[in-house]
Amino acid sequence: MIFAISVAIAAVLAVVAYLMHARLSRPAVRPPLSAEGQAYLKQIEVTDIHMSAAETGLGSNVTYLDAQIKNNGGRAVREVDVGLTFVDMLNQLVLRRTAHPITATAAPLQPGESRPFRVTFDYMPAEWNQGPPAVAITYVSF
Repeated sequence: MIFAISVAIAAVLAVVAYLMHARLSRPAVRPPLSAEGQAYLKQIEVTDIHMSAAETGLGSNVTYLDAQIKNNGGRAVREVDVGLTFVDMLNQLVLRRTAHPITATAAPLQPGESRPFRVTFDYMPAEWNQGPPAVAITYVSF
């Protein structure tokens, strides 16, 4: 009897784990950028950009981008994507990354509010010019 109950509980837990994994691993489909969102992109500002690096306990390096994101517009913003473009000494693209400093799971960025964010890079190309990236706001939702 105890064995049958244990097997039933294990089966239920396996089904729940499978369903949660399937739900979490499914890519989120977001609506395309609206005309209103496109016009609002210029209201979002990224400032105080600086890069730093640290060595991990395993002997590898991690690079950080720290910055502030500010909502200069009149609406609360629920999601913001920021395009980051890193170049080499000849100004040629060596790395492109999208950061998500404001997500739907966090509190919205209110009008006039500024918030710090950090992006971690486990790998940076050797050709990178060691400077901060070019920054472009690429997505916003309300």
